[in-house]
Amino acid sequence: MFKKSFAFLLVMMLLVSGLAGCGEKTPAQPEEAVLKWNIRSEPKTIDPQLNSAADGGYIINNTFEGLMRETKDGKLEGAMAESYEVSDDGLTYTFKIRDAKWSDGQPVKAQDFVYAWKRALDPNLVPEPSEYAFQLFYIKGAQDAYEGKGNLDDVAIKATDDKTLEVTLNAPTPYFLDLTTFYTYMPVREDMVKKDPEGWARNPETAIGNGPFKLTEYAMGDKMVLEKNENYWKTDDVKIGKIEALMIVEQSTALTAYEAGEIDVIDDLPNQEIPRLQAEDDTFMIWPEVGTYYYIFNVTKAPTDDVRVRKALTLAIDRKAIVEKVTKGGQIPATGFTPPGLVDADGKEFHKIAGNYGIDPNAAKVEEAKKLLSEAGYPDGKGFPELEVIYNTSESHKAVAEAIQAMWKENLGINVKLANQEWAVFQDTRHQGNFSIARAGWLGDYADPMTMLDLWLSYSGNNDAQWDSKEYDKLIEGSKLLTGQERFKSLYDAQKLMMDEMIVMPIYYYTRPQMVSKRVKNWEKTKMGHWFFGNASIE
Repeated sequence: MFKKSFAFLLVMMLLVSGLAGCGEKTPAQPEEAVLKWNIRSEPKTIDPQLNSAADGGYIINNTFEGLMRETKDGKLEGAMAESYEVSDDGLTYTFKIRDAKWSDGQPVKAQDFVYAWKRALDPNLVPEPSEYAFQLFYIKGAQDAYEGKGNLDDVAIKATDDKTLEVTLNAPTPYFLDLTTFYTYMPVREDMVKKDPEGWARNPETAIGNGPFKLTEYAMGDKMVLEKNENYWKTDDVKIGKIEALMIVEQSTALTAYEAGEIDVIDDLPNQEIPRLQAEDDTFMIWPEVGTYYYIFNVTKAPTDDVRVRKALTLAIDRKAIVEKVTKGGQIPATGFTPPGLVDADGKEFHKIAGNYGIDPNAAKVEEAKKLLSEAGYPDGKGFPELEVIYNTSESHKAVAEAIQAMWKENLGINVKLANQEWAVFQDTRHQGNFSIARAGWLGDYADPMTMLDLWLSYSGNNDAQWDSKEYDKLIEGSKLLTGQERFKSLYDAQKLMMDEMIVMPIYYYTRPQMVSKRVKNWEKTKMGHWFFGNASIE
C-alpha cells in the first residue's frame, strides 16, 4: 500500500512540476532543440561585405549583428550600438558600442566596424570588390576611396576608443540608421579574415561572429549548421540550440520534407501546390515583402540594346495572367521598379505616384508592342534573333519563363530559348553581362525608395543591365543632398528615366508564400524579407 501511495504521489509531483512550466514564460530550450530551415540554395558567399543575395543574408543576419537591428514590426532597436548621438547638422553620428563579445569570447570593438566598412570600400578586396560598396558612399570620402580617387585612410570612419565609433556623412541621410542594420555594415574580425581572405566565412574555425548563432559546420551543397553563441550579449534570449540551414533547391522536394515534419521553415513553394496549401494547411501564409520580380535586359547587346525592342518585349506580356495562373501567391502585377510599401515625404505610396509608364497591369498591349518591334526592324517578329532567357534553377522561375516564352511567341511571333543555371554560376553570369535577358529580383534593404533606385547607378556593383547614364547618376547623387519632397522629385525623375529606357521588364511585386511549423514560436521576419531566430523557440 505504501509503495502504491508513494508511486502515485511521485507521479502527481511530476505532473505538477511539469504544469508549473506552462505559463507565459518560454522555458530555455535544450541544446538538442534543432530548427531545420531550408534556405533553398547554397549561397555564393556568407561574407558580410561580399554578400548581395537573400540566401547569404539569411545566414549573416543570424550570425552577425550590426549597430542597429530592424524588428519584425519595422522599428529600429539598438544592437551593437548601446546608444548614439547625431550632430545638429545631421552629418556626424557617434555610436557607443555596448559590452559584447565575439563567439570566441573576445570583445567587440569600434575598430571592428572601422575595419569592416573600409574593407567593403577596398577596390582591391579579395576575391573581388564588394558589389554593395555603393551602400557606404553616404560616408564622407567613401566613394573617392572606392574609385581610387582617394585613400581608405581618408574615409570619415574612426574609432576614438574601443567603445566609440564616429562616422561623418556627406549630407544628412534620414535612413542612415536603417543602413546600419544591413549586412555590408556588420563588423568582422580582421585577424580572422586575414587567415584566409577568400574562405574565412565558410570555415567554422575562422567564421567568428557576434550574432545569436555561430557557424559550426559547412557541408557544401548540403547544409550549414549554426549553434547557439554562448557569448552573444543576449544569449539568455536565444532558446534554440541548433539550426540546420538546408540547401534543397527543388521546391517539391522541400515541400514533401516539410509535410513529413522533416523541415520546420520553407519559403519557396511550388506554384501549382499553393491553392491546395491555402485550402488545407493552416501553417501556409502569404508574407508581404517589399520587392520586385523582373527580367533584366543587357542594354549593350543587340537586339536588346534597342529601347524599342525592350519596350516591345515588356508590353507584350500579360502580368495578370502570370500572377493568377502561374505564381498564384497573391503577387501584384508590376508596372514600375519600386514596389508598394515605400512612401515619399508626403506619406504617399511611391509606386502609385510614379505611375505605370505605359504598362497595363491587367493585359498585354499587343498592338503597341508589335508596332514597336516593327519600328525596330522586325515586323511580325521576322528576322528577330533567337534570344536566350536565363534563370537560376527553380520550378517557379521555370514556370514564369515558360509563360513569358509562350506570350512572346503568340503576341510578337518571336522565339526565345530558356536556360537555367545553378545559383552561384547564374549570379556571376548576370553580373559579368554574359546574357541578353535574365531573371532578377530585388528586395528592399531599408524602407526608402533609394533602396531600389541606387541599384542602377553606373558604378553600382549590382547594375547588371550594364546601363551607364550620367543623367541618372546625377539625379540619384543630387537627391542625397536634398530633403523632403524636393528629394523625392529627383527620385521620381530618376525612376522615370530608367523606365523610359526600359532597362528592366517589371513582372510582379513580391509576396512570399511560406510555411513555418507550429512548433516554432516567436520567429521573426521583416517586410524586407530578413529572417531572425534570435528570439525564437521550439516546443
